Amino acid sequence: MDGLAQLGFGPGSILVVVVVVAVLFVLASTVKIVPQGYNYTVENFGRYVRTLTPGLNIIMPFVERIGHKMNMMEQVLDVPTQEVITRDNASVAADGVAFYQILDASSAAYEVSNLQYAILNLVMTNLRSVMGSMDLDDLLSNRDTISERILRVVDQAAHGWGIKITRIEIKDINPPKNLVDSMARQMMAEREKRAEILEAEGARNAKILRAEGEKQAQILEAEGKREAAYREAEARERLAEAEAKATRMVSEAIAAGDVQAINYFVAQRYTEALAKIASAPNQRVVFMPLEASSLIGSIGGIAELARASFPDAAPASAVPQASTRRPPATVPPRAGA
Repeated sequence: MDGLAQLGFGPGSILVVVVVVAVLFVLASTVKIVPQGYNYTVENFGRYVRTLTPGLNIIMPFVERIGHKMNMMEQVLDVPTQEVITRDNASVAADGVAFYQILDASSAAYEVSNLQYAILNLVMTNLRSVMGSMDLDDLLSNRDTISERILRVVDQAAHGWGIKITRIEIKDINPPKNLVDSMARQMMAEREKRAEILEAEGARNAKILRAEGEKQAQILEAEGKREAAYREAEARERLAEAEAKATRMVSEAIAAGDVQAINYFVAQRYTEALAKIASAPNQRVVFMPLEASSLIGSIGGIAELARASFPDAAPASAVPQASTRRPPATVPPRAGA
């Protein structure tokens, strides 16, 4: 006190300082600021009375105090690896993660002593239970089903703790090495089998396509031959019609006594016959010059023979005139080889 008095602090000043410190202490004990994402529980002489929400809150000094500071945001809990025996007696190592969120701060603070430890053990127990009731093939192919079953059971069990289990995910399912090797061999055998099946199907499809192509080619070839035969028959028919028409015209000319038409027809046939003889590949023919008078005489003789064959068709006056006008028929000289 003497030192404070020497510094200029009297008894009144010391009292003011003490009062200010006491007021600051009371204010610090009374005013509580709760951050966003948290809830504080308030205890009155050790008994829970209420929950403080984010923002500025006031409690009674020396009577109330903050009991638990609860994180209300979604939290993740890592599930350690554990050995699981499946229904078909296969041993696998599985781990995962659990996501949860506190909905009721008072229940989470006072209904269970260690919330995370309780959630972890609940998840691990149900993980072994669910995976142990399934075969190994189902475990490896139905992770979503496993997660849903575990989530449903754990969330129902943890409902009384004021929390919500939002998700449970299986991270890894690791069979033993010998089982992994067996699965690898099985997978390789399955792939080889599928490859052989695909190769066989490809060969079969190729043969089918090749046979279809040959069949189509044969059909087209047959249709082409049929069309060619039809065209050839049509051509022969037209040729026969032309021959018949020519023969009919010759007959009409003979009947009418038209010597010029008869001579033209005979000369045309004679020329065609000579052309065929000349085009023979295995013969060598030499044609000697023919006298025009002899050729005309032979044509006239043929005409007389035609008239003699058809006496009724020729007019009565035509035969004497033709015989008086035309020299006697002579046979043309033969061609020498």
